[in-house]
Amino acid sequence: MCGISGVIGIESKENSEPILRRMLRSIVHRGPDAEGTLVLPRVAIGSRRLSIIDLPGGNQPVWNETETVAVVFNGEIYNFRTLRRQLEALGHQFRTASDTEVIVHTYEAWGENFVQHLQGMFAFALVELLAGSTGHCTKVFLARDRMGIKPLYYAVVDGRLYFASEVRALMAGGCVPSRISAEALPSYLLFGSVAEPSTFVDGVFSLPPGCAISLNPQAPVHSVEPEPYWTIENYGRKTAASGAGAPPTRVRSLLEDAVNTHLVADVPVGIFLSSGIDSTVIAALASRAQSGIHTFTVAFPEAEFSEAAIARQTASSLGTNHSEISISDQEMIRRIGEAIAAFDQPTADGVNTYFVSWAAKEAGLKVALSGLGSDELFGGYSQFRATHQLARLASMGRLLPRALRSFLADQVPLPKSSRWSRDALRKVSATWRDPDVFPHPYFFTRALFTPQAVMSGLNGRSAKWKSASWARWLASAVQQSRRMDEFTTVSWLELRSYLLNTLLRDTDAVSMAHSLEVRVPFLDSPLVEYVLSLPEDAKRVGHRPKSLLIEASSDLIPPRVLNQPKRTFTFPWQVWLHGKLGERVEESLHDWSLELGSHIEAQFAIDVWTDFLKGRTNWSRPWSLYVLNEWTKRNFSRYSPDTGERRTAAAATAA
Repeated sequence: MCGISGVIGIESKENSEPILRRMLRSIVHRGPDAEGTLVLPRVAIGSRRLSIIDLPGGNQPVWNETETVAVVFNGEIYNFRTLRRQLEALGHQFRTASDTEVIVHTYEAWGENFVQHLQGMFAFALVELLAGSTGHCTKVFLARDRMGIKPLYYAVVDGRLYFASEVRALMAGGCVPSRISAEALPSYLLFGSVAEPSTFVDGVFSLPPGCAISLNPQAPVHSVEPEPYWTIENYGRKTAASGAGAPPTRVRSLLEDAVNTHLVADVPVGIFLSSGIDSTVIAALASRAQSGIHTFTVAFPEAEFSEAAIARQTASSLGTNHSEISISDQEMIRRIGEAIAAFDQPTADGVNTYFVSWAAKEAGLKVALSGLGSDELFGGYSQFRATHQLARLASMGRLLPRALRSFLADQVPLPKSSRWSRDALRKVSATWRDPDVFPHPYFFTRALFTPQAVMSGLNGRSAKWKSASWARWLASAVQQSRRMDEFTTVSWLELRSYLLNTLLRDTDAVSMAHSLEVRVPFLDSPLVEYVLSLPEDAKRVGHRPKSLLIEASSDLIPPRVLNQPKRTFTFPWQVWLHGKLGERVEESLHDWSLELGSHIEAQFAIDVWTDFLKGRTNWSRPWSLYVLNEWTKRNFSRYSPDTGERRTAAAATAA
């Protein structure tokens, strides 16, 4: 695990190297163990290393035998041992025992199609120098893993390409203007995070999952067109055709393989353990494969929110080295600033993973396994049911004229159930009022603010988001699901939106803030491809969520875990925001960022806070605006070109 960055298109090494160094300096937390660079005319790439495999021998850049191919790499290649045996049989000679080295040899063997052979989480920059390490670079190749577990961001400015593992590293380089992206704001208000490939910084984009960029560094870079090397349409059909055995048996085998490969490390490995099925299954399989596993759980004084008791029993039965970290509202008030400072982009989520990552790091770990991805694959979220309901409502609404829908929007008959909160009713009303504002009804289920509220908050500015790059990405994901059944469509859209834009991005940012690598076995590509290839009736048995996973791992899940109500890993925000933490949030919302103020009126945030205090909305909406405001104030002050460090607004004004 590392952080990488680079500059393509600057002829003078004396000019490109300081930019590269500033970017690398800003991501030292991602790789505190070593730094490596390759600086040539028109190409400068570098890495900060967190050493996990081949501790003494894996420093980067890593070269092939003839020093014609080099790579800087962030992530893990889980099938590197299998690939190494194949490559050695073809005559390739290895200098290290690291997984990084298989990348350069795999490229030599199979050209740009080599990415399809890599199984893991990765973002890398590979350079080719046909005349050797002292010659000119003839090709630069950037790629990102299929699920988007590891990030890679880029910007094109004045004919040059800048890339890095974090958005803020590009800002620290001093060449990318620090401006809020107007197209990103609707996405944040709609979903609580900025949807890819947009970012919160204008002109900075994320390389989409399963995509690559190939370019000639000797020519000016005016634009880049990421090309997909992996599509679910092709791989899903291949997997379905090649699968053998009953689905529960096959899932169990693939999951065991995934956990075993994700445990490979030359340092101790831990597991984020909750009271839920997903982390329990991962912990059980890991404990069977390896002794001395560490587990970590976040606990709260508010017992109704705490999962600690069940997690403690699970850890005891598995014999893990278990630790708990207790977070109170007072602790949150004291440390919320450092958590927000860890975010690479604003997010309504992420604080929970920040603290459990901190606990793992305090225990001396560099690697932890997480249960992320299971709910999306196996149908654990309420979105799998709610999407069906909203799709029916949308179909009914399309039969009526728009004016009549708007008139009836607040009078749609609803089931009399306590589950229907005011916010849920707003989503129902929004679906009825304008069923085609999103490319699929699923997105209404994930809405933070309704589209109508977003348009109001932005005063019409940036409200037409269908042409935004993130909106085109969501529409593309819907298009890719056109041959999928209803269950698999929701699963795919979860993987391509909420998981990608919120959970994976937040986990990467806050764990790497603690120099901790988080691995996600449920997102191992053979497992993902197989489960997505299955028909709905193989994954949805009766009304029990995640029935396929439960059947595949029934011997691993204790009754106390299986029979409890579904929980989400959420802090007691609803309680805390009515106390001292709420006072801090209110103070912040009354001190609205000047940068945000040109896009979102301060009164919008104050009105949302008032609605929360009066019980008209839940905690997530004012909290999302608080984080947005605080993150903006922290990160849109000027960067010092000499140090790559952020200067305070006061210091910038004085300068």
